[in-house]
Amino acid sequence: MRGLFITFEGVEGSGKSSQIVRLEARLRAEGIDVVCVREPGGEPMAERIRALLLDTASDLEARAELLLFLAARAQVVSRVVAPAVARGAVVLGDRHIDSSVAYQGWGRQQDVAAIRSLNAFAVGGVLPDRTLLLDLPPETGLARQMDRNRMEAEPAEFHVRVREGFLAEARQSPERFRVIDASGSPAEVEERIHSALRDLAPALGRATG
Repeated sequence: MRGLFITFEGVEGSGKSSQIVRLEARLRAEGIDVVCVREPGGEPMAERIRALLLDTASDLEARAELLLFLAARAQVVSRVVAPAVARGAVVLGDRHIDSSVAYQGWGRQQDVAAIRSLNAFAVGGVLPDRTLLLDLPPETGLARQMDRNRMEAEPAEFHVRVREGFLAEARQSPERFRVIDASGSPAEVEERIHSALRDLAPALGRATG
């Protein structure tokens, strides 16, 4: 039986990574095969690209940045995500195609339609079954960050555009997206996530029941 690909998106500091850990634990407790990946990264070559992309010393032209993100995405989808879903696992992705639209499209103010097309080429038809957008004001998320990488160090107006981009993508694909209020305690956000996954219960067992 085919597995599921669930992605987590959001502005910096929205709590994606910690919520993935919580959901992973809950699914594993139900005996579900879970694979977690992060973007950029999640595979040896993609991790090498990640180091370059997030290094504050990297001086990348906007198009070069986009293409590096796409290269890392193509690598992890081909080597990790697609095989895991094919064997029936649940893959939890920390960022995916929508981050490129939000960050490189809205944030960097590049051609969004072109980025969507390039994303389609990079993933080769492997798309999320559900995308959880953890939404909160960028200033709230950035205040949670102790050390800032190259993306987090961008000015406030960049992060505002990124949030607008995520919300625009959610409006465009309501069947795939669920917008989660990321304010409140981690436990409260966790319960909102479980509610947003209940229609996938046949594949997720009692973990979201």
